[in-house]
Amino acid sequence: MKKSQPDLFQPAIAARREKVGHFIVSLAAMLIILLVIIVLGFTVFQGTALFRKQQFSLTAFLTGVHWLPARGSFGALPLIYGSLLVSAVSLLLAGPLALGTAIFITELPHKHWQQLFRSGLSILAGIPAVVYGLVGIVVVIPLLRELLGGTGYGWLAAAIILAVMILPVLITLTADAFAAVPRKYQVSAAALGATKFQIWRTLIFPLATARLKTALVFSFAQAFGEAVAVQMVVGNAALLPIKLNSPAATLTSVITINLGDTSLNSSQNNALWSLALVLLLMSLVFNLLTHYLIRGKKDFE
Repeated sequence: MKKSQPDLFQPAIAARREKVGHFIVSLAAMLIILLVIIVLGFTVFQGTALFRKQQFSLTAFLTGVHWLPARGSFGALPLIYGSLLVSAVSLLLAGPLALGTAIFITELPHKHWQQLFRSGLSILAGIPAVVYGLVGIVVVIPLLRELLGGTGYGWLAAAIILAVMILPVLITLTADAFAAVPRKYQVSAAALGATKFQIWRTLIFPLATARLKTALVFSFAQAFGEAVAVQMVVGNAALLPIKLNSPAATLTSVITINLGDTSLNSSQNNALWSLALVLLLMSLVFNLLTHYLIRGKKDFE
């Protein structure tokens, strides 16, 4: 009796599984894209309601210096300026520390110690933002109150807390930028008699410039979007800060504090959604800039 022969023209089981897996992955990607489009569309729709329904001037919104929702004044300039100021100063404070620490990690002779430092940075990056805010209230605020006077709450306290928060990511990205420079280039330079300082100044830094710029932009975007820790120490006063101890407010702090106290479709609620739209657009600008810098990187090989 002849044995039944397998049909050679039937698709293999592995091929069918591959098709099913391809369908599932494609469906997941399409769902993610759809969710992003929905979020963007909803934010744009709600964010423009203040100008469509209440007929508020876009110019007055972006250039006005008085944020008084109860009186119908929605000048967002102090909030935008506060967000940019706090983020920029935090980057200035964290940048030198991140640079020095990244160089130290890169120069460690054993990979075991490098991995140990990176693990510690991962732990710091995973600490909740509210913990950083509590540390700011307990440590930073009393110190600034003693040194500068006032309440201690203000944009400088927020910048210091943000600097500590972005340090782990900034150090990791900076160290990765230095590690991306091929080792053979450094060995060749050392064989030609170059010192460590010369190697870093003329070889590593120039080749890592594009990645360093990406790290700075990414860290700035992270600081710009932080809400909880900033809200706890910034003072939450919608004013243009003129002193080191001046209280301030940011886009994120105003949104998180006031959104739950407003009714839907009211002018106050629509104004907060407009702030969210500004925050979203600026975040998109940072992301596009990051992608531009990544695409501009040259292959070392």
